[in-house]
Amino acid sequence: MTDLAQSPMRGEIRLSWAGRLRRLVPEVAPSTAAGSAVLLFWVVCALFGSRFVPFDPYAEDFLAMMTPPDAVHWFGTDQLGRDVLSRIVVGSRDILLVAPLATLAGVIVGRVIGRVLGTSGGMVDAVGARLLDAVMSLPFIVLVTMALVAIGPSNLTVILVIGLAYAPLVARTVRTAVREQREREYVSAARLAGEGRLAIMFLEILPNVRETILIELITRLGYAFFSIATLSFLGLGIQPPSADWGLAIADGYGFLTGGKWWVVVFNSAAIISLVMATNLIAQGIGAFENADK
Repeated sequence: MTDLAQSPMRGEIRLSWAGRLRRLVPEVAPSTAAGSAVLLFWVVCALFGSRFVPFDPYAEDFLAMMTPPDAVHWFGTDQLGRDVLSRIVVGSRDILLVAPLATLAGVIVGRVIGRVLGTSGGMVDAVGARLLDAVMSLPFIVLVTMALVAIGPSNLTVILVIGLAYAPLVARTVRTAVREQREREYVSAARLAGEGRLAIMFLEILPNVRETILIELITRLGYAFFSIATLSFLGLGIQPPSADWGLAIADGYGFLTGGKWWVVVFNSAAIISLVMATNLIAQGIGAFENADK
């Protein structure tokens, strides 16, 4: 069976999915599989972690405050004597709920805006693009912080604020992808065949920008993990009594000067692992998309 197949894009020849997979597996599989495994691990922790943690993550033990890592407490204890490992496992729940919802909200809103601008052209596209540039010129952390200070921090407000902050970034990417596809020959052929604007958009263009949107979603998810942890560290993200990683870093930060590093280091490692996992997955999908061109 040949690796070449007729594309749904009129008149263009592309590698079949099987052929593209055979070309990409040697390069993409290790990194993408590693990222997927790490992400899956944290998803399992978020869903079932409270069932297998070695200690109650909220139980205080004032006789074991700031105990360094040992055979009993593998990751040590925090300033209230709570087991750090148990809190990291259970603390994955909130960030893995808030970050995906915030990212999904941003991608949905951004996709709609980008699609409208990309297909409209003319004055609508020009004005919309300038407005997107104006919003994106504002520092992200300043914009989000001001909004959360004005509204008040909670999981719901974090989801809405980060989602709206990400929407212009997603809209710009989708707009560019739609404009690029709009100039392809298959769109011209669809117009000559008498297809309407909506049919061209939903049946012709959108199927060919799905991978771009998916990459944007996963990339923004990685940023969302980091952004939410940062906001929690500042007291504006996920709120106590959550075992959130950003909150734990804020609580343990003052103990670093005394050599008590484990609370900050292990919680930071958890955040880094999530961000790296999503980046590896996004890179794998990006390579898969490039093979299609």
